[in-house]
Amino acid sequence: MRNLLLLVSCLLLLQISQAQVSKKESKRKQIPKAQSFVTKHKGIYGGKTIDYTTTAKETFLTNKEGDSIATFWSVAYTKTNMGDVTKRPVTFVFNGGPGSASMWLHMGFFGPKIVKVDSDAKSDDGAAPYHLVNNEHGLLDITDLVFIDPVGTGYSRLVGKGEEKDFYGLKEDVESFALFIRKWVTENERWFSPKYLAGESYGTTRAAALGKALEGSGQNMALNGMILISQALDYAGSTSISNNITSFITYLPSMAATAWYHKKAGQGKSLDSFIQECRDFTYNTYIPSLYKGNSLSDVEKDTLAKKLSYFTGLDKTYILQSNLRILMGRFQKKLLEDKGLAIGRLDGRFMGNEEDKVAENPHLGDPASYQISAAYTASLNHYFASELKVKMDRPYITSGGGSNWRWRTVPDGKYWEPMPVNTAPDLGETMRRNTAMKVMVASGYYDLITPFFDAEYTFDRNGILKERVQMKYYQAGHMMYTHEPDFMKLNKDIREFITAD
Repeated sequence: MRNLLLLVSCLLLLQISQAQVSKKESKRKQIPKAQSFVTKHKGIYGGKTIDYTTTAKETFLTNKEGDSIATFWSVAYTKTNMGDVTKRPVTFVFNGGPGSASMWLHMGFFGPKIVKVDSDAKSDDGAAPYHLVNNEHGLLDITDLVFIDPVGTGYSRLVGKGEEKDFYGLKEDVESFALFIRKWVTENERWFSPKYLAGESYGTTRAAALGKALEGSGQNMALNGMILISQALDYAGSTSISNNITSFITYLPSMAATAWYHKKAGQGKSLDSFIQECRDFTYNTYIPSLYKGNSLSDVEKDTLAKKLSYFTGLDKTYILQSNLRILMGRFQKKLLEDKGLAIGRLDGRFMGNEEDKVAENPHLGDPASYQISAAYTASLNHYFASELKVKMDRPYITSGGGSNWRWRTVPDGKYWEPMPVNTAPDLGETMRRNTAMKVMVASGYYDLITPFFDAEYTFDRNGILKERVQMKYYQAGHMMYTHEPDFMKLNKDIREFITAD
């Protein structure tokens, strides 16, 4: 009897376990139907009337076993009756984060309609009404555009057997983008079209690695070019933390430019001449002094502090107390301390009025972000619903999925020496293998998160072929297109970059 009861108990436990597994598997296999919204449009771009099709849709990505694991949300603008595809480029556009949707480049620069915020960064665009306008300077006359949202952003999400670890990491993110781009190119019969990547911020980190990834997996796809907006390839130069000597080098010229803008330094000199003076000082004086450290004499420290004060507009005594090393968060608070204002990180032109005037870092966040984010979010949602007829059962997520990001570049169990992320060598290798690929780097002088001098510092190293690189500069910040004169200049520069032989 005891054995019989034991057998019955085991059978019941086995049935319960199998039911739980079956329920779990059933839940995993519930794959939602992919949504697709196709609309037809006509507009004037670059002085030409263009008929185009907009395809806003979800695309399933699968693993090696063929299981659906995620949907990528994309919005593609393709010219109607384009004719010879070999003469019609396609540009894949994405933002950064990690964990940022493509909303910023979509609604700020590349899209057929864009939102306009205060060009001079003097007023807050926080509350409605907002200004959504036709982008008559858009690039649809010279290239098709595909805006891509990584998993966890926009309407992109995990499905089926997909897990966060499959996408939320440097290598994993790049692999998923390569998979999507190949799939889009194949489905749209565009293998013969010239292909460009346009990324911003972490999107440039992704682009440099993505160019290399697209060469592999037995499906070599060679790019014609990359547009890197506010590049962040080598994180040693864009991470302002104590004891990171590289960052004190790369950020100083941006501090000087921003101090010049706010009339705290360099008055009576042009911006270009003042920046060049700071470049020379940084390479010839500041770098060797930083490496000498405490072996500098008191006289040398005092002389250096005077010069740093000259470039940054900060008090010499404060600079000495900072050990001749100015962290960016402190610079944001100290530059306009006399006015009780903190300046922006993404764009030093912006200013925020904070309650705590003596905090070490801005405590409200970045005014260059919170003063315009609502305008971008509202404009995209309005545009999707009213013009693209997008009707989804969930909100469009502008940022997400980046909190547990995996920066490790090798598999678990394999030896790895942690160091700052650097995808610049990937770009250098790709350029050497693909001798037709060119690169454009767009940098804002007042960008205090990915400094312009870091772009120069990075592209002078890492095996990058400078003769195929165009460095462009703008008197604005991280999103230089928010400044109307630089919106026009960036547009002109990209047009020339894509259409050049």
